[in-house]
Amino acid sequence: MIYELRHVTTYGYSRQVPFSRCILRLLPHDGPGQIVRKAELSISPRPAERGDGICFFGNRMTTVTIAKPHRELKVEMRARIEVNRQAPPHAGLTRHWEEVAQLALASNSLAPASPAHHLYPSRLVPPVAAVIAYAAESFGAKRPVLEAASELMARIRRDFAYDPEATEVTTPIAEAFAQRHGVCQDFAHIMIGGLRGLGLPAAYVSGYIRTIPPPGEKRLEGSDASHAWVLLWCGPETGWIGLDPTNDLIVADDHIVTAFGRDYADVSPLDGVVIGPGSQKIGVAVDVIPVG
Repeated sequence: MIYELRHVTTYGYSRQVPFSRCILRLLPHDGPGQIVRKAELSISPRPAERGDGICFFGNRMTTVTIAKPHRELKVEMRARIEVNRQAPPHAGLTRHWEEVAQLALASNSLAPASPAHHLYPSRLVPPVAAVIAYAAESFGAKRPVLEAASELMARIRRDFAYDPEATEVTTPIAEAFAQRHGVCQDFAHIMIGGLRGLGLPAAYVSGYIRTIPPPGEKRLEGSDASHAWVLLWCGPETGWIGLDPTNDLIVADDHIVTAFGRDYADVSPLDGVVIGPGSQKIGVAVDVIPVG
């Protein structure tokens, strides 16, 4: 699949802001199964300083300083991306999960793609006993890891309601888990917390999902903004497999990766510091258009 992607974020301030400094993680990831043909950022007001770089995990980062007083900040990303992922293995033929956990713990690599970085609690995914117990229900003894994880993904899709009004970016996973309502970020964090609690490496992915469903099928949840899902390490032969608990899907050519890390804090599309009084309103518009 080839996609034309457009993401517009607008910050409106109730009073004039004299200064802001932001880190943007909006330019898509170049990696296995995904080629970025072109990508660009436009920022208004024009930044006084701009720096582009790559973080430890290989995500593209842009740092900007805006010194001109402004009442609105608009960031627009446009990209053309080719996605062609390999089909996942048969879930029942993957290594059993206990063996995967042992192999991950024995890993001696600290490369960005190493499972070692995604075994332990992180800032937004602390250990929560109830979440781990919930995940454990799908992981019987000697069960193939992808089979068990796929069942956990399906249970999250069944047991949790997609509700954009229920949580915020700062909502703890224990609270989202208890109320069984939330958005893709919450469901990804809950699944990651459960998997890590069982000793399995799980990473957080931000990106997009195509907005045009096949005829007669329901539009996918989370398609109007940045999306989030999980990467599970299934052993050295299989590597990382993407799992989307919001929609109960194994990630394929309908998903576009922007960044990945330990949790949302590693990949947030835009964060930084704004100096000024008053409040702000945020608007986000996303278009994912298949073109070939």
